[in-house]
Amino acid sequence: MLRDKQILLGVTGGIAAYKACEIVRLLVKAEAKVQVVMTENATRFVSPLTFEVLSGKPVFVGMFERNSHPLAHIELADEAELLLIAPATANIIGKIANGVADDLLSTLYLATKAKILICPAMNVNMYAHPAVQENLKKLKTRGVEVLEPESGELACGWEGKGRLPEPEEILEACEYMLSPKDFAGKKFLITAGPTREAIDPVRFISNRSSGKMGFALAKAAKSRGGAVVLISGPSALKAPLGVRLIKVESAEQMKNACEENFKDADIVIKAAAVSDFKPKIQESEKIKKDDAPSALELERTSDIIAGLGRQKRDGQILVGFAAETEELLKNARKKLQDKNLDLIVANNVARKGAGFDVETNIATLLFRDGKSKRLPKMTKLELSHKILDYIKKLMG
Repeated sequence: MLRDKQILLGVTGGIAAYKACEIVRLLVKAEAKVQVVMTENATRFVSPLTFEVLSGKPVFVGMFERNSHPLAHIELADEAELLLIAPATANIIGKIANGVADDLLSTLYLATKAKILICPAMNVNMYAHPAVQENLKKLKTRGVEVLEPESGELACGWEGKGRLPEPEEILEACEYMLSPKDFAGKKFLITAGPTREAIDPVRFISNRSSGKMGFALAKAAKSRGGAVVLISGPSALKAPLGVRLIKVESAEQMKNACEENFKDADIVIKAAAVSDFKPKIQESEKIKKDDAPSALELERTSDIIAGLGRQKRDGQILVGFAAETEELLKNARKKLQDKNLDLIVANNVARKGAGFDVETNIATLLFRDGKSKRLPKMTKLELSHKILDYIKKLMG
């Protein structure tokens, strides 16, 4: 979470500087306090006024600007919790790697004790040049985090590695760097999304789950230092940065993937909406309209979480979800006991702001000792961190 975090954003002179505008917008939306510092060349691509409007703060460019304090670079360096340089050109990478401080941004790098994240963006040949790679290697050995550029079509017309990562990915990297690492060394197994049970090669049975809750949990767990395996049914969501994603389709495939990864996990969170039923017969060819049966015969799918509950070892944490439309707490408590869970997250999916495929949730946490905690409406990422906080307490 980035609320009230002091982030110093350095913008350098590359065509990708325009993407820094979106980075500022996302950081401000996350309630971070953003101070922008630009190199002289960066101002040729984007006006400082643009960043002033987006950040709500004056932008610093030169070391000795008329209206700036003589020791502004020291004050900025001291206040920052994170120095983010995006885009980072070959020039700024070379300067900071070799201790050159001939402008405000490179001087700030030497003066700050903040965490540092750089996001290289340049021509593919420049990025691959031994001098640039050696400079990046130097920075990494000093503890600087480097978010590798993406591959694709570049502004210069070349194709290859050199594109600035998307602003959302940079935001995620900032969250990771500024989050407490209280789950360092812990292994998570998290499930997400729906499953699909085939009727024939065209049709299937499924549900409304988008995977947003499970993906938010994976993102939160990773940002707090955990090693995360995310098993997801069909979803349009992108895997969080640094998370190992295993894609599955059916309940049986999810069961197999869970069993393969369960033994190594310290914490298992089953947020997937697994189909309870599947067609008894799966046709190998598309059923023609005129040949369709009057009824579809169903059979139960495997109860994945119950099976994991029976295998659970001492010290392993198993968390489930109860998505209900009636008798929420009664049904959730029964599931908590029957499945041998340590914690269950109950939510009424019929309530506005708590159902499938929305950004928020309204949940009640129920524990083995009979205690419960009702939570207000919050984003799924905020809820994920709340769940992790309570898991931490369960671990002692």
